[in-house]
Amino acid sequence: MLNDTMDMETEDLIRLDKEHMWHHITQHKLFETHDPTIIVEGKGCLIKDIHGREFLDATSGGVWCVNVGYGQDSIAVAVYNQLIKLPYYAGSAGNPPAILLAKKLTELLPHLKRVYMSNSGSEANEKAFKISRQYNRLKYPKKNKYKILYRERDYHGTTLAALSATGQSERTQGYEPLVPGFTGIPASYCYRCKFGKSYPGCNLECAHALEAVIKKEDPDTVGALILEPITAGGGIIIPVKEYFNIIQEICRKYQVLLIIDEVVTGFGRTGKAFGHCHWDVKPDILTTAKGIVSAYMPLSVTMTTEEIFNAFLHEQQNKMDYFRDISTFGGSAGACAGALENIKIMEEQQLFENSAKIGAYLLERLKEFEDLPMIGEIRGKGLFIGIELVKNKHTKTPVSEKYMAQVVASVAEKGVLIGKMNRSVPGQNNVLTMAPPLVLTKEQADKIACSIRFALEKGTRDED
Repeated sequence: MLNDTMDMETEDLIRLDKEHMWHHITQHKLFETHDPTIIVEGKGCLIKDIHGREFLDATSGGVWCVNVGYGQDSIAVAVYNQLIKLPYYAGSAGNPPAILLAKKLTELLPHLKRVYMSNSGSEANEKAFKISRQYNRLKYPKKNKYKILYRERDYHGTTLAALSATGQSERTQGYEPLVPGFTGIPASYCYRCKFGKSYPGCNLECAHALEAVIKKEDPDTVGALILEPITAGGGIIIPVKEYFNIIQEICRKYQVLLIIDEVVTGFGRTGKAFGHCHWDVKPDILTTAKGIVSAYMPLSVTMTTEEIFNAFLHEQQNKMDYFRDISTFGGSAGACAGALENIKIMEEQQLFENSAKIGAYLLERLKEFEDLPMIGEIRGKGLFIGIELVKNKHTKTPVSEKYMAQVVASVAEKGVLIGKMNRSVPGQNNVLTMAPPLVLTKEQADKIACSIRFALEKGTRDED
């Protein structure tokens, strides 16, 4: 009788999902012949779907955000206790968890003294754009430094301004006209160098190209550059060690604010607290979201230097010169309480260190089969790893999206969920992606590696 009831509940939920849900990045025509995925439970790195099937989630919730893993009860308790006491008050006032979280974040990033809270990575980047434009108008009243540069293949969000700063043309298609004032610079992508060079025998043209773009646009009009430390959704692409030194030097030369988008790479994803910490670079503005509460609650922050903050301090009669922005739910007391507990877990369980250690081990295991004919390049830092698949190692011709889907499905057959580039860069959506929770064990890393090898060897036959 219980099983019959459970089956009925399952059937009802699937039917209701089909009737009422509008899923993210999903073509719903598929549900005419297939059922939607419904996830009901998670613990550690494992999740269970509505049919009781268990998977090792190497995507941290599908979009790389459940950094501390599922079932960290103390986060739920911290949020619950705060919601009982005070769930919310507008961000025009403080609340104890928000204040303590701001203090904690500035301890992690000492050169960034001010914290503006909102809800999502897209929103955090929108705030960064607005701050940079208003700051530059206050700082340089005789100039019009409104333009924001971005890098090809980087992704910065789904809102129109964030999308306008995204170097993935398939994501912007259909949403034109985009917001004016955004211009791209070349990707830092050694495997497919736009300049036909090979590192280290190059002049890092990808970095020096920034100066050429600034000059072309007119330095008096360029106000900021936004970069991901590691290009994430565009293929998990890691810059060479000299890259950020050159970028930062050029930004300072032309008074261009450097915005580092740590929405994905923040909070241990790359084996350090923040992705940019792998290089000697100090951003003027930093945004982060996903890992800040490990998706237990929605929260994002935009952090700035004290110099930027001080530019907005004026006498009361200058009524338009403060940052006139609001985020209704940004800095919710409950979300901030969750973030504090989330960071505490990361520190007590040494999850940044585990990300570095197990990430290096997983990368080493994956590189054991880089001689397979479809492996173009395997790259990663911490628990953030990509495998670029090609039809031919010499020509580097990308495999098809259909082939990529077959590989991901074959990995799932082995009980492991990985990701893939999806409708981002025309003809080059050919990178498998892994970003498991930072609590991943060595044994679970072995399972990921074995499952991917199985799928690739099976995929070779399918491609032929």
